[in-house]
Amino acid sequence: MSTYPSIFNDVIGPVMRGPSSSHCAASLRIGRLCRDLMEGDIREAYIEFDPNGSLATTHKGQGSDMGLFSGFLGWEAYDERLPDYLQAIDAAGIKIKIDIHPIGATHPNTYQITLKNDRETHQVIALSTGGGMIEVISIDGASVSMAGDYYETLVYVKSPDRVMEFLQRSITADDISVRKGEKTYVEVKSRKFLDAALLDELRGLDDVLTIRQLHPVLPVLSRKDLKVPFITCEEMLAYNEGKNLSLWELAVHYEAQRGSISHDEVFEKMRDIVKIMENAIELGLKGTTYKDRILGPQSVNFKKRLDAGALVEGDVLNHAVMFTSAMMEVKSSMGVIVAAPTAGSCGALPGAVIGTARALKIPQDEVVKAMLAAGIIGVFIAAHATFAAEVGGCMAECGSGSGMAAAGIVTMKNGTLNQSLAAASMTLQASLGMICDMIADRVEAPCLNRNVMAASTAISVANMALSDYDHVIPLDEVIETMKKVGDAIPNTLRCTGLGGLAITKTAKRIEAMLANQEGEKLQQEGKKFFKVC
Repeated sequence: MSTYPSIFNDVIGPVMRGPSSSHCAASLRIGRLCRDLMEGDIREAYIEFDPNGSLATTHKGQGSDMGLFSGFLGWEAYDERLPDYLQAIDAAGIKIKIDIHPIGATHPNTYQITLKNDRETHQVIALSTGGGMIEVISIDGASVSMAGDYYETLVYVKSPDRVMEFLQRSITADDISVRKGEKTYVEVKSRKFLDAALLDELRGLDDVLTIRQLHPVLPVLSRKDLKVPFITCEEMLAYNEGKNLSLWELAVHYEAQRGSISHDEVFEKMRDIVKIMENAIELGLKGTTYKDRILGPQSVNFKKRLDAGALVEGDVLNHAVMFTSAMMEVKSSMGVIVAAPTAGSCGALPGAVIGTARALKIPQDEVVKAMLAAGIIGVFIAAHATFAAEVGGCMAECGSGSGMAAAGIVTMKNGTLNQSLAAASMTLQASLGMICDMIADRVEAPCLNRNVMAASTAISVANMALSDYDHVIPLDEVIETMKKVGDAIPNTLRCTGLGGLAITKTAKRIEAMLANQEGEKLQQEGKKFFKVC
């Protein structure tokens, strides 16, 4: 089955708390699937990370532990209890051990998880693929491909033949496949769970051992023989021949077909996202507090100096800087934000677009259109490159957010389709090779600076595109180049904390200080929640 990115699954979303979507939101989704596999009864979890991957050095500081453990508990990515995940795991009586040793992982964000209770043991191997997206690649030693966009039914069997015959005769599903590993089961992908009567019939078959149902974790589901109107910029332009649609309208056409929803539903769904972004910015400007962070509320001081006329003039740019900072500060204080396209780059797109709109008094409908235009640029990036800094450096996160924002701003200023695409191309060209080297595993510094730079570049390039600057290289070719450049960036400079600013003397001092604070906190509470080897 072919799968295609969704604007609301892969690009603008999830709605979440925490410093990193590829760590917090993705791991929470993996944890939710693990919980379903164990029918909500997890007594022990043995988690293995490969030392050559990103998670070996970042699983605690960037929130992978928080997300995964919260998923074990059945929480949502925006749950206000997330900061208290350790206490909650302890209260639930779940014993957790984390081992860092070679597991043969080929992806930097690989989770190998063994789950136990008094009755059974299961193993899950899953990947965080960027921006909160996941792929489960193995369950109980059998290869699978689960993105969390289906209702999944696993029928564990002694022998699959009679069960397959029964299912193929009794139901219409998107896919029914036999999975053979340490345990054999039949996997059923569908857009709703099998009804209770059918499940009872299944359980009555001699070959059936047990049945597990895994709920979807993505907002937009997939379906059999899913098709979209286009998946590259070149295909989009061909689709638009004779239609004369703007970029935001093309985005609506794509997402409506991808999600099997109406055009109006797509528009209103994006409006809801914009409202969450606006609310986060307003909260950030009031000031945020959180102990486990490096930076304080920078945007509050910026606003004071802006109101006092003490800054270099430039109303649009200053609003963008201030709004970008406010969004990043809400993220760093565990407030609710939208990963757009990731949590680590959540400030650039809304900061640039909403900042520009606020300064120029542009109405909300136009902001929604701008976000849709940004979203379809993100679809092309998700389909042909990556949003994961562990794979493509900060180019994949802030670079992508910047290119998306530039296209959105041009759309908001009534630029042409070609001008919007030129803006995205030029902005992405400007971000090639940007590394990811966050300090002390906190997604704050230099992340805030790079989000502000991304927003500022988006505004500058939007004006270049509106002035018909020649972007030279077509957008599809730039995105293809992003993938190649990301592959060439050394592992130490791709969200591992092993290079760049992350290993300076000052960064190491900050890292030690934060670690000491966390150790003292745990000592005071008198609890050892889990073991790391």
